[in-house]
Amino acid sequence: MKEFAKYVSETRAPSRKPPAGAWDCQIHVFGDRAKYPIRAESAYLPFADATIDEAMRMHAALGIAKSVIVQATVHGTDHSILFDSLAHAGGAYRGVAIVNDSVSDDELERLHKAGVRGARFNFWKQLKIAPDHKEFLRSLDRIKQFGWHAKIHSAMDEWLDIKDLLTKIEIPVVIDHLGHPDLRKGLDQPSTRMLLDLLRNENWWVLLSNGDRFSTTESGYDDAVPLIQIFVDKAPDRAIWSTDWPHVQYTKRMPNDAELLELLYKAVPDEAQLKKILVDNPEKLFGS
Repeated sequence: MKEFAKYVSETRAPSRKPPAGAWDCQIHVFGDRAKYPIRAESAYLPFADATIDEAMRMHAALGIAKSVIVQATVHGTDHSILFDSLAHAGGAYRGVAIVNDSVSDDELERLHKAGVRGARFNFWKQLKIAPDHKEFLRSLDRIKQFGWHAKIHSAMDEWLDIKDLLTKIEIPVVIDHLGHPDLRKGLDQPSTRMLLDLLRNENWWVLLSNGDRFSTTESGYDDAVPLIQIFVDKAPDRAIWSTDWPHVQYTKRMPNDAELLELLYKAVPDEAQLKKILVDNPEKLFGS
C-alpha cells in the first residue's frame, strides 16, 4: 500500500478572511490505526496524525467556522472515527457517511443523530469500493427518510459508465470534486458536458474542490479557474467548496490550505457569490 507526501501542518492565514460563518464542505480525518483499522482493500495508507484536532487547527488558521467530515474509503462502513470526530467537534461539524446494505437502520439513525447529513458513493474504480447499482438505489431510498443528500465520487470518463444510473436520483445530489476531469484535455470533454447538463436539474449540486490537483501547475492553479467558473455559472445557488484536507494520494507539491481558499477567491471575485458558496449554500445543504 503506497504512502504519499504529508499535508502541510502549519496552515498560514489566507490573503483575506472568508466571510463569517464559512464552511469547508469536505475533509477526511484519521487517527491511530490500532483504534481505527483500515480496510485490507484500501487504495492508500492514510496519515495517522491527520486527526480532528489537526483539522480544527487548520480551520482556525483559515477562518473557517464549520466543516463536513466525509467518511474516508479506507474505513469503509466502520464509522467509529466519524462518530468520535463529530462528537469531539462539539456540533460545529456535520458528517457524510458511506452507506450500503451492511449499514443497519439503527446505524443510520445513530449517524443522523450524530450530525450526518449525506452519504458518499464512491464509483471511482481505483478506490475499490464502488457500490452495486441495485444496492445504490436501495441506499438512496433508505437515506431519503432522513433528508440526506447523495454525494457521487467518480472521475473522468468513468462518469459516462453511470450516466443512466445518475438520472434516477431524485434526492439532492452533489458532484464530487468538479467531476475529477483531466484538465490536460481542456474543458470540453464528455464527462464535464454530462455533469453540466445534470446541473440543469434543481436537485444537483457541485463541490468546487481539487482544482489544485487537476491543474497542470504546481502553484497558482490558474488553469483550474475556468473549470470552477463554468460550474459556478451553471449552478450558483448549488455550489459549495472544500479544502479536501488532508489531501490523500496527492502526487504534486503539497499545497498550504490557504492557497485553496485563494484559488476560490480568484475564480469567484464577486463577494455576494462568494458568500453564497462559502456560507449560504452549505447552510441549506448541511445546516439543519
